[in-house]
Amino acid sequence: MPTERVDYRRIANEIADKIKSGELAPGEKLPSTRELAEQHHVHISTINRVMTILKDRELVEGFPGKGVYVAEAGPSK
Repeated sequence: MPTERVDYRRIANEIADKIKSGELAPGEKLPSTRELAEQHHVHISTINRVMTILKDRELVEGFPGKGVYVAEAGPSK
């Protein structure tokens, strides 16, 4: 899919904006990978890439078997 690179950056920025604006509150659970892929009409691997970016930015935390949540402390920058 030629637009995948653009998609993962766009989606990561959309979610990051929601976190920074407070629309997604600290401790709030994000939709599942499958749900996000369906919402954004992309492959699950694209959402996995989005989650990696958000974790690298310290905006979300993943808990195996429980899901991905908005980070409590926010980015350290």
